[in-house]
Amino acid sequence: MGSNTLLQEKGKSYSHKKKSINCNIENAVYVKNYVLLVTFASGEVKEVDFSPALEKYAKGYYAKYKKLNHFKKFKIENQNIVWGKDWDLIFPPENVYYSKF
Repeated sequence: MGSNTLLQEKGKSYSHKKKSINCNIENAVYVKNYVLLVTFASGEVKEVDFSPALEKYAKGYYAKYKKLNHFKKFKIENQNIVWGKDWDLIFPPENVYYSKF
């Protein structure tokens, strides 16, 4: 459990040039399968399906988060969606808002 797995591609930054949006995550609620209903600081609410990200990034030890009983144990910490005591998986707000996975 040395390093955390960041659910974003290295070297890529996601920016939205149309307008500045506060995409900090305020709350998330489990919906079904690997879908969370995420509330952002801007007040916007989005359903986000994490299955593509889990399939791509949750390998080896982290594959346990593909099991629903582990997936459902997410937390919101520092405006990120995280899994595991030591942030085994982390999903930053900009990735959730723009669903880039």
